[in-house]
Amino acid sequence: MSSIAAPRPVFCIVDHVHRDVAVAEEICLGRFRHQGLALDLGVEPDWLGATLPPDREWRLEWVKFYYGLDLAWAFRTTGEARFLTTWERLVRSWIAHVPVSLDPCDVIARRIQNWIYAWNGFAASERFDGLPEQTSDLIVESIRAQAAHLRAHLTRERNHRTLELYALFIAALALPVLDPDGELLAFAIDELHANILTDIEPDGVQRERSTHYHHVVLRSFLGARENARRFGLTFRPEFDERLARACEFAMHVHRPDGTIPALSDSDSGSYLDLLALAADLCGREDWRYVATRGEQGTPPAHTNVSFPRGGYFVQRSGWGRGMTFGDQRFLVFDCGAIGDGGHGHYDALSVEAASERPLVIDPGRFTYCDDPPHWRRWFKCTAAHNTVSVDGLDQTPYFRGKPKAGTARARFIERRTADDLDVLWGEVTSPAYAVTHQRRVLFVRGAYWIIHDTLIGSGAHRYALRFHLAPEPSDRPPITWMDAGAVRTPALGLIVAPPWPVTVEDGWVSETYGVKKEAPVVVATAEGAGRVELFSLLMPLEDAAPMPRFDISRTAVGNEEMVSAEITGSRPHGTYVDRVMWTVTGRAAALPDAGAAAVVAILDGDEDGSVLSTRVVVPTRVDVFADPDRSHVSGTGVLA
Repeated sequence: MSSIAAPRPVFCIVDHVHRDVAVAEEICLGRFRHQGLALDLGVEPDWLGATLPPDREWRLEWVKFYYGLDLAWAFRTTGEARFLTTWERLVRSWIAHVPVSLDPCDVIARRIQNWIYAWNGFAASERFDGLPEQTSDLIVESIRAQAAHLRAHLTRERNHRTLELYALFIAALALPVLDPDGELLAFAIDELHANILTDIEPDGVQRERSTHYHHVVLRSFLGARENARRFGLTFRPEFDERLARACEFAMHVHRPDGTIPALSDSDSGSYLDLLALAADLCGREDWRYVATRGEQGTPPAHTNVSFPRGGYFVQRSGWGRGMTFGDQRFLVFDCGAIGDGGHGHYDALSVEAASERPLVIDPGRFTYCDDPPHWRRWFKCTAAHNTVSVDGLDQTPYFRGKPKAGTARARFIERRTADDLDVLWGEVTSPAYAVTHQRRVLFVRGAYWIIHDTLIGSGAHRYALRFHLAPEPSDRPPITWMDAGAVRTPALGLIVAPPWPVTVEDGWVSETYGVKKEAPVVVATAEGAGRVELFSLLMPLEDAAPMPRFDISRTAVGNEEMVSAEITGSRPHGTYVDRVMWTVTGRAAALPDAGAAAVVAILDGDEDGSVLSTRVVVPTRVDVFADPDRSHVSGTGVLA
């Protein structure tokens, strides 16, 4: 046997998500399944010449060797040697036939990590007697060569560089023979420190502004932090500070059901395991509370939270007080720049809303392949998001990767917050058309949303306001009722006023790369010149709850124009009426019945809906984020 019976044990942050014996069984038969597609390639595959899907991402996933972790788990739980034998044969076959420099550096980094993790996983079994000396020497020398190539060709920035540096960190820790003087480890620590400061914005959002890649990057940083703790290593305080801010965004961007919205080249899924690890590392009981969905820890202090540099603004009804953790209301508003690199979608002013499950959803990414029928383009386009498209055009001219021409420019105008009301206001301009789109999102009583879209342009234009609905199980109709300007789904009442023509078109949602599901899209269309306005009500509803009424009126108040939205809905004890009023310009005016000058206010209705009471909610906190590099700000305070 080789003197290296196994690498030094390192913490594997993805071990728990690769414990599938069924996957291991398929690998033993030479069947590889990625992105919903299984291929029979054999246990000594033709790594260079096999016929593979046209989307190159299938091959890249295949050669990262994540299935090695499943094989190691199957070996530990069953004791059957065939799982270990299969892994050895696959690794030896790859080493014998594939040049070290063939794959992109991020793929090399994943393979280095996964070979070490799998080897550790096999070694954790009492049935493991070590690898044959020739095999262990081959693997160590291959990892040495791959790590040397990786270090010499590191990606300059962003998420690929993060995971490449983390792979060098893991290799140096697990195989000291590769780093006898500790220089590689010191290099990896220093570069990870520099990387977190350049790739995580000061408000905590990863610079590519993809919720998926944010958590992929966070996984590497948390894995580095936990391995450093186990090996008695330290990172500088600035590393931990920026890591904490990234965890803050992770906490607030999780939906009530424990998954993330798939914003800008994202899959969905849950990363609560990362918050649980972060809670242990940093002693943060609010992170633990969210990680356990309210079963342990302390509820976070803030609900309506802003990430102005990243361009994401979150509204949440609470963290479990008054209703279960998973029944809370949640919305995220996208009002920022397109993310760095090629992951940005053309989605400025888009929203995603959820209660116990997603209601209005971002469709995700599905694929990076741009071959016909051009799914890459569909999932990036403005029409694939919950915003307004103009004349059928994208906000930013399409390009598969990083935009090559001008990009849409989003500007956040202000946030106004009170106990029962939170108002977000932003705008976007586009190089593709001469129209300014402004959107207000009013979150009323932590129960429902009013969305006010204003389109201002020269000449006549065609506008399409879209709401992408979440897929329903096959035994439930996605839309249970439609009328002029109104749509009822099993969990949502959606009304557009004035009652613009509303239709339903085919759409798709991709929660996992390469897999898409059909899902309907509600489309309200309008045409006009000058100023065109659309008002939408999004109200989460129980199955048997009736549709609310939604009426819009306009009033002149001195030199100001005021919008009044009247919502009539049902409670267990009768009906209620909310009147929500706001000025069009955002300047204060003496709103009728409000008793004071205000920009926006709510007036209560009594239980039978006959009269309006005198209680008025007027937001007094205004956030404009003149300095977006500050720590993110909520409607109730500044987070450290």
